[in-house]
Amino acid sequence: MFRNVKWRFDATILTMSLSNLLLGRPLPSDDQSEQKIGSLAGLPTFGLDGLASSAYGPEAALTILLPLGAAGLHFIEPITLAILGLLAVLYASYRQTIEAYPNAGGSYIVARENLGTNLSLLAGAALLIDYILNVAVGISAGIAALVSALPALHPYTLALCLLVLFLITAVNLRGTMETSWVFGPPTYLFVSCLGILLIIGIARSIANAGHPAALDPLPTARAATESVSAWLLMRAFASGCTAMTGVEAVSNGVNAFRDPAVKRAHRTLSGIVLILAVLLAGIAYLSRAYGIAAMDQTKPGYQSVLAQLAAAVVGRGIFYYVTIGSVLLILSLSANTSFADMPRLCGMIANDGYLPNGFATVGRRLVLSSVFCFSLLSRGCCW
Repeated sequence: MFRNVKWRFDATILTMSLSNLLLGRPLPSDDQSEQKIGSLAGLPTFGLDGLASSAYGPEAALTILLPLGAAGLHFIEPITLAILGLLAVLYASYRQTIEAYPNAGGSYIVARENLGTNLSLLAGAALLIDYILNVAVGISAGIAALVSALPALHPYTLALCLLVLFLITAVNLRGTMETSWVFGPPTYLFVSCLGILLIIGIARSIANAGHPAALDPLPTARAATESVSAWLLMRAFASGCTAMTGVEAVSNGVNAFRDPAVKRAHRTLSGIVLILAVLLAGIAYLSRAYGIAAMDQTKPGYQSVLAQLAAAVVGRGIFYYVTIGSVLLILSLSANTSFADMPRLCGMIANDGYLPNGFATVGRRLVLSSVFCFSLLSRGCCW
């Protein structure tokens, strides 16, 4: 009997040691305020999804314009302006939501307070599904790009996706502060690389009267197969609106910020929207200036719009690979926005009695650990 007790005691100690190593030491409830973040840390925590959407939003619009051939490039700028107009409306709306619901707003709380329980649960369910799918799409897109660059990794696609999923979960289980430290450098590297790329590209375009020469030869433009129609342009606008994915994240996580939480949340939202707007406008302008069109992903030799843009502006040197690497990294890590928001949403729904109470229970690192374990399983099932 004593041997069994000793074995169980040793197993418990080993488990606690491994937990402390992987997740960090347990934090007392009094440290809750110390785990809250500032505006700069909020950018990678809540902005990864929104900023990463600049890597595929413009391409989504250009893909719809493919049947117009080279003529389709003339429409990408007005379509982007319309998207930026809608982004401005969303920005104004979410600023008001943050101020009106400082304890975390978002669609669920706003619907509950103004439209009733049934519609709030519908909004909450839609958000939960969106968060799960966002993780699946974000990670798979990043790994797909990696496998495209390194075909030898193709047989391990599923394993790589699950590995990234596990790592993101483990980082988030260590707490909000640690999450911002881990995801901060990749986020700012991505923003810096694209910012430098846009500055160089726009400067060369201005120096060449709006018709810069590409440093690396671009693929031949596809011949037009359709004429311009209002339906085609509306479809391009709708597809381009995927660039606004994740903008709502800050309004769902206001209580993650240090006091004054509303002011810091406003700053973070402003930073995300401003950077996203600059990236979208710059990519649209340079795509038209350099004549960069989307390519058919099912055909051999496919290159993304950002890959073509980087090659045209700076050539295929070291900076090109650093930029593309930052894009691949940010796409894979864009799933973190769901990890930042889904636990808080589940906690709010659980507090209202529509999910098990465990979803509102704070774990050893003052995060909602039960939600992370559930989300790890549910997102793993997407593959």
